[in-house]
Amino acid sequence: MKETPPTENVDRLSGSLERVTFHSEETGFCVLRVKVAGQRDLVTVTGAAASVTPGEYLECTGSWHNDRTHGMQFKAGHIKVVPPTTLEGIEKYLGSGMVHGIGAHFAKVLVKSFGAAVFDVIENHPERLLELPGIGRKRMESVAGAWVEQKAIRDIMVFLQSNGLGTARAVRIYKSYGNEAIFKVTENPYRLALEIHGIGFKTADLLAAKLGIAPDSMIRAQAGVRHVLQEMSAGGHCASLRAELAESAATLLEIPQPVIESAIEAELAEENLVADQISGSPCVFLAPLYKAEVGVASGICRLRAGTPPWGGIVAEEAIPWVESQKGITLSASQRDAIRLALKSKVVVVTGGPGVGKTTLVNSILGVIGRRPLRVTLCAPTGRAAKRLAESTGMEAKTIHRLLEFDPQTFGFKRCKENPLHTDLLVMDEASMVDVVLMNKLLPAIPDHAGLIIVGDVDQLPSVGPGCVLSDIIESGAVPTVRLTEIFRQAAGSRIIVNAHRINRGELPLKDEGKELADFYFIPAATPEDIHDKLLQVVRERIPKRFGFDPVREVQVLTPMNRGGLGTRSLNAELQGVLNGRAEPKVERFGTSYAPGDKVIQTVNNYEKEVFNGDIGRIVEIRSEESALIVDFDDRLVEYAFAELDEVSLAYATSIHKSQGSEYTAVVIPLAMQHYTMLERNLLYTAVTRGKKLVVVIGEQKALAMAVQNQKSHRRLTKLAGRIGQKGDGIT
Repeated sequence: MKETPPTENVDRLSGSLERVTFHSEETGFCVLRVKVAGQRDLVTVTGAAASVTPGEYLECTGSWHNDRTHGMQFKAGHIKVVPPTTLEGIEKYLGSGMVHGIGAHFAKVLVKSFGAAVFDVIENHPERLLELPGIGRKRMESVAGAWVEQKAIRDIMVFLQSNGLGTARAVRIYKSYGNEAIFKVTENPYRLALEIHGIGFKTADLLAAKLGIAPDSMIRAQAGVRHVLQEMSAGGHCASLRAELAESAATLLEIPQPVIESAIEAELAEENLVADQISGSPCVFLAPLYKAEVGVASGICRLRAGTPPWGGIVAEEAIPWVESQKGITLSASQRDAIRLALKSKVVVVTGGPGVGKTTLVNSILGVIGRRPLRVTLCAPTGRAAKRLAESTGMEAKTIHRLLEFDPQTFGFKRCKENPLHTDLLVMDEASMVDVVLMNKLLPAIPDHAGLIIVGDVDQLPSVGPGCVLSDIIESGAVPTVRLTEIFRQAAGSRIIVNAHRINRGELPLKDEGKELADFYFIPAATPEDIHDKLLQVVRERIPKRFGFDPVREVQVLTPMNRGGLGTRSLNAELQGVLNGRAEPKVERFGTSYAPGDKVIQTVNNYEKEVFNGDIGRIVEIRSEESALIVDFDDRLVEYAFAELDEVSLAYATSIHKSQGSEYTAVVIPLAMQHYTMLERNLLYTAVTRGKKLVVVIGEQKALAMAVQNQKSHRRLTKLAGRIGQKGDGIT
């Protein structure tokens, strides 16, 4: 092999792709091993390609380079991919897992049966697949559909790559837009940032620039305004001050503020945004969040009207009865709560751990249960619903399952026109419920029914926008019981005692050397020291001393996603020490997955019925089908490899993602590098996730800051005011 002569700037190389050593779905950069006619050894080719599959024929232009480490390589400036023509190449191509439903074994069967005509058979005469043994109509349709889909996805990949974008989200773009994908994206590239999970504004903006959209164009300004509002809603806000929105968008887009003001007016005219006022200041809402707030306020007002369906129960007779039936003695505040609940159609019950919320709810249900009434229980997550069912002895569902998602309409079957068959709905873990989900639930509750909202208002607010529980309480329009007394049995737990101390702004008590205490603070001097101690505690000390499984029963909860003590870094480390030898592995979207790995769902997927924050374990990887199976406690869920951007490793999760969940043991790293996140409700939420053990590993100064800091930025919402107005008879 010779280097390209100086007089010849471009060399050509062609051959069959044998192996993909490396390929980045984001950038397209690849390292390929190619079989070239006349060469005994495989040739290494580096370059960029949207999609490459073993068996394909490559035509490359570029030049030869002698790499000091890897030897002679062909550096390709352009790689053209040609479908394979040899039977060997066709078999390798089909068996690569590129087409869902065709693995190595089936590829061999196809090539043996149809030879070089196999592509034509799959694309134009798929019914001929039924001639093969073991192939039914369902699999035939699956393979034919996957073939068409794959061709469309490849076109999208090439389009993105040729415009300087990564191709990792091509499948999701196709799923959203179908065969019109390239047309729709060309027409308005900013729709990618607004509608496709995983594609940010900067990526869409880069594509827009490549397609010739002017920096100060109205289409860019409007997209930028909505992007800024969406970013604010991702931080929990339902609205933005108008002046702040205009300033942020102008800074982001680097275009004059008058253009931004025109864009805001255009978005308001198109009803993508809604103007309103909060505390006298002009604000702007994303239209869906405005409608959700108005809907929740109307729903609460509607349900408060009338008399409870269990009317006529005398509290002074019911309280002694329930104490006798359940063998308990209720506190004065619990008795007051029962009196309030029996005379109110809508009531809120709030309080921290160990204050008897569960006992109170069971007592109310026991009293009301003497009447022939239909009672429905729900919670935002599967784990929370499971705990509610265990504590009450009654069936409890997630809110999503209760409302019966309809994949045909992408809506819920249970709604105002088709309400739930219930006389009383009890919703637990209400602090987790965002304003959008609450607006789906309330219309499905019939007018005559009662509603009991249970939750800890001192925990972090929901991951989604709004702070529904605290806004309902703050409105003053809904009767509210706040339980504060820690019961004697709970007072024996350092987890509960320290959670309440933290909530009062006091440092947690140390373990005092007690044998097998349930709360420990391990001091560490630096982030590196925290990191090393955390790995040792999870891998060795907790399993050895307490017998807890480090994957199934121990959960690391960290304040941030980035940095050495963030979820990304800790997950890579913990995966390596706890499950590093597991095979087979599959790598997608920059993460490696293997059987036994703990994963968390990061977006709501209504079709699969898995939701943001659900945690499961990978039980199987089906390479032949390009899919893996995750066990989410109660059922198995299949993910195509292309859908793995919906999940992340979950050996460590953010504290925000842990809401509504409960873990046998929790390990919490706290460092001053987390200072922007060190707030009381964050630490309180993390500590209250631990059932049998909480270990805080951190800098003493960081712990003190977290306990003292209650400057939590108030989310910008208007729900409390809307409920208060409606409660006063003002619409």
